[in-house]
Amino acid sequence: MPVSTETRTASGTRPRASQPRHVYEAHRVGLPPLGTYLHDAWHRRQFAREMSRTELRAQHFNTALGQLWLVLNPLLLTLVYFVLVDILRHGTRGADFFAHLMIGLFAFHFFSQAVQQGTKSVVGGGKLILNTAFPRVLLPLSSVRSAFVRFLPTLPIYAVVHVATGIPIRVQILWAIPIFALLMLFTAGVTILLSATQVYFRDVKSFLPYVMRVWMYASPVLYYLHEVPKNLRWINTINPLAPTLGAWSEAITEGKAPSAGLLLGALAWGVGAVLVGGLFFISREREFAVRL
Repeated sequence: MPVSTETRTASGTRPRASQPRHVYEAHRVGLPPLGTYLHDAWHRRQFAREMSRTELRAQHFNTALGQLWLVLNPLLLTLVYFVLVDILRHGTRGADFFAHLMIGLFAFHFFSQAVQQGTKSVVGGGKLILNTAFPRVLLPLSSVRSAFVRFLPTLPIYAVVHVATGIPIRVQILWAIPIFALLMLFTAGVTILLSATQVYFRDVKSFLPYVMRVWMYASPVLYYLHEVPKNLRWINTINPLAPTLGAWSEAITEGKAPSAGLLLGALAWGVGAVLVGGLFFISREREFAVRL
């Protein structure tokens, strides 16, 4: 804030030629009025949409080859992992497991892409942050939106596999909509948190690919949630994605309503991630310009 100071002589009088000096002090780190901040973020949501469109154009999303690779990449990963798991299980995995593996990889790929791209959003938007006034939380949220747009073309591919493998289409599959909403909630919270952390620790983005790979192995993607041995179920307890991906597979490939425990676990992790990530981000937002 501006602070006005005056220069005076030893007698206490002010010299004629003296002028007030204005000293600008940095804002203290802290939370602004959250209601006003969230209102401004919602009012400027078009900004996040345009940022997302720009990112997608840079990745050639609007081209035929770009969309083809968008689908081929997770599809080829599905084939590779299916062969690997089937070999380890001595050929006991059937077509239904292929569907489970595909839809699980598609969902995890959405999460991984959003987090890895969003983590770099604040540091990568240095000039924009220095020259434009807007709620900075829109930067990581635009990356989550971009990942969601890239996720959508994979759904028709899975629909074909779902029908081809003979898995019944039941009304319980509609549970996939709120479950994916919970996944997006958790993804947004993690992305917001890591994008702020990246400002202080620039090596976070370098470790993320390895963290994501281990995280996928620890999640019910390469196996069913109910197949985890009792002595290893503690991994699912501390894994935030376990209840979400478990419920996701139950609703889509098993055709049954997810258990209340899985839904409550996914909701708790999602809300917790948004609260922790959002409050940390907003409280540190005022000093981002100094750190970049």
